[in-house]
Amino acid sequence: MRKSTFILLLLISMFMVFSCDESPDEEKIEPVYSFLLGAYTDSEEQGIGLLTFNPDKNILQTQILAAGVSNPSFVVSNRAQTLVFAVEETGGEKGGKVKSFKFDRQTNTLELLDTKDTFGDHPCYLSLDANEEILVVGNYSGGSFSAYKVKDGYLTHVQTYQHEGQSIDPNRQEKAHVHSTVFHPNGKQLLVGDLGTDKIHLYDFNPTFAVPFNNAENGDLEIAAGSGPRHLAVHPSGSPVYLIHEMTAELGVYQYVEGKMSKIQVLPLTGEDFKGNVGAAEVRISPDTKFVYASNRGDANEITVFEIGKTGELTFVERVKTGGENPRNFVITSDGKYLLAGNQSSGTIVVFERNLKTGKLKQTGAETKFHKPVYFYGLD
Repeated sequence: MRKSTFILLLLISMFMVFSCDESPDEEKIEPVYSFLLGAYTDSEEQGIGLLTFNPDKNILQTQILAAGVSNPSFVVSNRAQTLVFAVEETGGEKGGKVKSFKFDRQTNTLELLDTKDTFGDHPCYLSLDANEEILVVGNYSGGSFSAYKVKDGYLTHVQTYQHEGQSIDPNRQEKAHVHSTVFHPNGKQLLVGDLGTDKIHLYDFNPTFAVPFNNAENGDLEIAAGSGPRHLAVHPSGSPVYLIHEMTAELGVYQYVEGKMSKIQVLPLTGEDFKGNVGAAEVRISPDTKFVYASNRGDANEITVFEIGKTGELTFVERVKTGGENPRNFVITSDGKYLLAGNQSSGTIVVFERNLKTGKLKQTGAETKFHKPVYFYGLD
């Protein structure tokens, strides 16, 4: 081969290599996130909603999936997203209601399957066990929780457990007020936050028994009087447990070892110079399990960010305003990139971008209106 020909072929090959290297990267398109929306209602046109967030366009959109559902303040789906369960936070002779729906994700429609009494007024919390065979409903005013067997979306009531007792606040702790029912990751116990009795009640869970829940051997965990236990989040490893103290606006950190709980630390959600009313509401662990977020209502209207240490203890990171009033609930997207906060009183939903390294939040400018949003449930 002549030298000139060799050089020419070499130049051509180099040009092709560099041409490939310099080709534009494929455009990265952010996913569109979807959430079931729980809310309080004032008309038959309102009910269970669907929220979508398109980060590329920085747009939020909402629609009603099931109108005429009264106060669906808590909604969940099964993992396959073929079923949706919702409370009707109401009262009556047999308490509030729990409803089940067939969920078509292709058309985003709900078809009512079943409605059952909850045997306690104002149901406010729902949880499914890992096998999705038992649904638990927490009744706030009733001070109880009820359990239902789930089969093909239909519900059979199997148990109602009534709490007794009170604590030091005569206005809000005159009796039991069940505010959360959370299955432990070990699948063997249910943790129940009771605002009225200042306790986390622990129950052994045996789904094959006629009565699936019984008092745990190690009993309940007493929280400081007047704290008002509300929602809780269990670290995926099983410990610690992060508990909202609603009435004192604190976040409690509690160790869980073989069914026995003990206090690690309690941190305030407000700064030292804060003055005004408080009402801590929600707690969420980031998907990477490096940070914890907690909302505070009242005059604060903030989300407080904490970093999780190696032993589960928390270190304060920052407080940010939620851009509205009464942030009862918020949700973190499954990839951890965004946090969406629902401001109940101002009827707004605001999106924050989340720094994956520091955990800090920054408003994106995306915002929309929805009537009294109080719960988010993330969908694929």
